[in-house]
Parts: sequence; C-alpha cells; structure tokens
Amino acid sequence: MKVSKDVETRIKKLREAIDYYRYLYHIENRQEISDEALDSLKNELYKLEQEYPELITPDSPTQRVEGKPLKEFKKVTHKVQQWSFNDAFTEEDMEDFDTRVKRFLGGNKKPTYTCELKIDGLKIVLEYEKGLLKTAVTRGDGKVGEDVTLNVKTIESVPLRLKKDIDIIVEGEIWMSKKNFEKLNKTQEKRGEKIFANPRNVSAGTIRQLDPKIVAERKLDCFIYDIASLEDEVPSRQFDELKLLGDLGFKVNKNFKHCKNINEAISFWKEWQGKKEIQDYWIDGVVIKVDEKKYQDSLGYTGKAPRFGIAFKFPAEQVTTVVEDIVLQVGRTGVLTPVAHLKPVSVAGSVVSRATLHNEDEIKRLDVRIGDTVILQKAGDVIPQVVSVLKEMRTGKEKIYHYPEYVEACGGDGKIEKIIGQVAYRCVNKNSFEQQKRKFYHFVSKKAYDIDGMGPSIIDVLLEENLISSYDDIFSLKKGDLLALPRFAEKSVNNLLSAIEKAREVELSRFLMGLSIDQVGEETTIDLAKHFGSLEKIQNASLEDLESVYGIGDVVAKSIYDWFRDKKNLHLLEKLFKQVKIKTGLGPTQSKGKLEGKKFVLTGTMENMGRDEAKTKIRALGGDISSSVSKAVDYVVAGENPGSKYDKAVELGVKVLSEEEFLRLIK
Repeated sequence: MKVSKDVETRIKKLREAIDYYRYLYHIENRQEISDEALDSLKNELYKLEQEYPELITPDSPTQRVEGKPLKEFKKVTHKVQQWSFNDAFTEEDMEDFDTRVKRFLGGNKKPTYTCELKIDGLKIVLEYEKGLLKTAVTRGDGKVGEDVTLNVKTIESVPLRLKKDIDIIVEGEIWMSKKNFEKLNKTQEKRGEKIFANPRNVSAGTIRQLDPKIVAERKLDCFIYDIASLEDEVPSRQFDELKLLGDLGFKVNKNFKHCKNINEAISFWKEWQGKKEIQDYWIDGVVIKVDEKKYQDSLGYTGKAPRFGIAFKFPAEQVTTVVEDIVLQVGRTGVLTPVAHLKPVSVAGSVVSRATLHNEDEIKRLDVRIGDTVILQKAGDVIPQVVSVLKEMRTGKEKIYHYPEYVEACGGDGKIEKIIGQVAYRCVNKNSFEQQKRKFYHFVSKKAYDIDGMGPSIIDVLLEENLISSYDDIFSLKKGDLLALPRFAEKSVNNLLSAIEKAREVELSRFLMGLSIDQVGEETTIDLAKHFGSLEKIQNASLEDLESVYGIGDVVAKSIYDWFRDKKNLHLLEKLFKQVKIKTGLGPTQSKGKLEGKKFVLTGTMENMGRDEAKTKIRALGGDISSSVSKAVDYVVAGENPGSKYDKAVELGVKVLSEEEFLRLIK
C-alpha cells in the first residue's frame, strides 16, 4: 500500500517534536509542554508506525527508552539494563495485554497480577554492597545513566545502610510531596524567580543539581519498587518482593494489591482515579505486573519493554489533537463564539471533539489555525480549552481563520457586526437564536427525528455551550462534549448518544418534517413522501408537480419549491447527508392493511392512546390522516372535548367514531 505524503510529513513532524521536548526535559531540565501532551504525541506516532511499519526508522523516539545523560555528571553503565513499560490508556488496552500474556505463556496458565501506584517522579537505580549504599544512578538511556549518589544521600527516605548486609540493586522513584512543592514555589515567587510547573519537573531538575545542599533543602522523597539484582534468591512473587524491600529498610508505597485477574486490576485502577488527588504525591497511573516470577522470566522483554508488565495511565487532562475547522456559533444573545472542531480525542476519560476559542482576540493570541496541532486541556467538569499551538508541527498547509461577513446561523441575510467597546461579534438579526431554538426543538421531536431524551432543556444547554449550531452537529456530539455539561450523568449521556445513533436512519416524511419548511406540517410531509417516494424527486419537482399533490395548495407548493432552491438550504442538506440516511420506502405510510384508502380526522382528547400513537396505528394499517374535515374524510375519531371538527363531521354526514369504536376498528 502506497503511503501518502501527508502521512510521511506527519510522522516526520511528530518525531522532530518528540525529540525536541524530550531533549528539553531530560537533558536541559526544562519543560515546555506537559508529560501528558508528550505522551499523546508519542502515542499518535506509535499508532502511525504500527499502521505503516515500513516508515519505522532506528532513530525514531519509539525505538529507544530515554535520552542521553548530562555531561556535568559522571556517566555510569548500568549493570542491569533499565527498561520502560509500555503504556495502556483504556480498559480494552488492558484486556489486550492480558490476552497477549496468556497467549505467550501458552497452555492453561492463569497468571495473577500485582498492582502498584505509578508515582510521577524520576526513576533512580540504587546499588548496595554488603548493605551499604554504593551508587545512585539515573535511568538515562537505559544503558548509561548519571551518577547522582551525593545528591541521593541527602534524601532521608533512602537508607545509607540496609537492615541486612547484602548485595542488591534496586529501582525506585524520586519525588517531591505536594506540600513541599507548594512551599518551594512560594519561596521562588518571593525571590522573583520562575515557579515550577509540577513536582516531577522539580524532582528531575533537583536531582541533577551539582550542589548537594540545594538538593537537601528541597526535601525530596523516594519509593523503591523493584529488585533488579540480588545475591540471594529473589522471591517467587512480585507481591512478596515488595514486602522484602520493606523489610530491608526501603520506603515502599503501601498501596499495592494482589489481583486474581485483569478485571480486578482494572477495578483497582478505577478506584485510584478517584483517590489520587488526596495523596501527597502525584500519581499518573497504575503499574500492573504479572505476579509470578516464573511467568515473568518466561515472558521476558521485547526490544524496549518488559512483556510481563504495563503502565495503565490515568486519563490525561492534557492531550494533543488537530483543529479540523473553526466555526462561529450563535449564543442566546446573538453573540458569536468561535469553536474549534477537533479531531476526536480522549481527554480526562472521555472523547471530545469541540473546544471554545472564546473570541477573535484569543484566536490571534494563540495564533491558532485550521490544521494546527494543539494542546487541549480538560480538568474535572470544565469545558475543554485549547492551551497552546505546537507551531513546530506546521507543514505550511494550515489556514489562518478570518471572521466572515455573514453567518448562516444568524438568519436573515446573515450579516454580523462587532459589538462596540467589546472584542465580540454578534448577529445583526437579533431574533435568530430563539428561532434557532424552536427549529432544534422541532428537529428532535417525535414528529421528526424522535431523539429520545433530547428535549428543549437539553437543546438549550447545547446551544448555550456552543456545541451545536446546525442540525448535523447533533450527530457529531461525543461523550466528552456532554459529560462536561451541568446535570449530565454518564448513564443519561450514554442513553442520549444511543438515541442519536438510532436517529441516523430516518423515514423520508420525518426527514422532511425536520427541515422546518414554512407552511409544511406533518400531514404534508407524509403526502409528499407518499406521492414522490424520494427526496431527489421532491427537490426536482416543478410548482405544477407540487400543486398536483392531494392536500397541497399553491402557497404550500411555493414554499416547498423555494426552500429547495435556496443555496443555504442546499448546503444544510449536504451537511446533513454526511450524518444521516433516509430509509428506503415510505415508512408507516407504505403498509397495506384493512384501513387502506381510508381517511381519518382526530379531534379531542383520547383517554387510552395519545394522538401521535393513534396516527401511527392508522398509517400502519394503510390509512391516511387529514387535518380538516371534508366529504373526502371517512371517519372522525372524537375523544373528550372534540370541538368544531365534530360539529363539521355531523353537518357533512361523516361517520364519527368514539374512542372505544376506534380501538375496536384498529385491533
């Protein structure tokens, strides 16, 4: 399969960006984007290389573990090569990991798992001879690290002597508590110095300080979690290994758990998503390892990672994605808000496809363009926002966004104007939003697309939050877009998305009903669908053709004719057809039954059946509905308080059915 130039360019840009940010962090102790955003870039590159393996090169960031050591420190070759775990981001990833483990082990082997918190700090390798600390070395590139022994000795939680005089090499994580991090930043602020982005950044920078006094002042901490080498026999289980480390005098994080299967491990991960914020250290996931050492040995390693373990990351609050379009959406007061339409991406546990850009000044400040790769941030229930643009990812194809002279959603001639004294624009037509709301209410109603759970209050919120401005936007809503809104729980969001998905296939009459064509009601749409049979024939119908349809007069015919010749409406149809499909046939009107050829008028309130349900029953049996009484009508169904239609039926001699008689008729 030939690889497109765009894919090659994207991979090249990803590699350059990842190498640039990795060098800043690992070599120069600086950080311009979050770890989560960097993970997102790496994950995108990994997936592209999996799809196009012929493009993998030896120097790709996916083919190595870490960067080279700083020159200021003595280089040390690791006695035991240091690995980095592959990442998992979803429950499906974890299930795939479990499947791979069992397939590799073969037979009927049933491995269990030990789950440990993934502390967000700096990895350290400690070597002890006869129980005394000999060296402390950073991971570096996995083969060669940096000797930071003097600095590590200042960390109180690292024992200078073990409780047993043994030779051992252990691995752990150096970190700074949230409390000390806050104190340090307050001190930096008082001194007029730059504050640090996060505790991990501080840990990495501090441990590479040449002056151990500075390290001691910052009060770092350290958890030990693995034995790389031991003169005695290593415990047969990962769980027992952690206990042994504690017995030797190392500080071991106590929040580890043995799980019988992968489902228990996933439950542990879910549990800690809710508990991670109350800890005094940063946690960015859970490390899940096969518990049995004999299975670990059998599984071994790939070229860059252990097969027996994986880092199950918590949902990122910062990711990278691509701006596919910028659309102006109309708010309640007619103010226009630019909204970035994004390549769908998972952030903070849900898929998001929209982010507000606030106003023209913000677009200019960010210098965001259509086609740009951006960093997207979402924290808690806050609506996602674009934090920054990765300008080094530009290919030259990106488009600068210019405010248009008119916006279709404004109604009328669509003209817009800048609000005096503000940075915002608004529609010149001040009544467009209310009209827009009513049209959306109609579009999702039972008579049109019948989207269960999307009532007026939901439509109001979606419009106010700038998530929809055109009918097709409803079908591109993602779970993450909805979960961020007030009073939207996961179950109700799932139900709503299911209803939207179900509505993607719609009968022709309901499709027409959803368009809000002036003068066209439910019965007219059914008459049109029955007469013409397809939207294409309705679009191409002449005025004479439309006037020839039973029940359609010249005023209604002109309204239909004009609607399908308006360029804005044709553009709406074009967008809508990218999301929905018209069902073949005529839906409820095509059925032949005992009521075929019979016309009904419904009036009054029915006790045992709603009017819409009654209409559906009639059509399912081949009958037709009329909105007015004439001699052409066969039956008038009269419920309580029937009104003038009952009187007209009696006057014209049309047969009147009670509710009971009607129910017997349709059985």
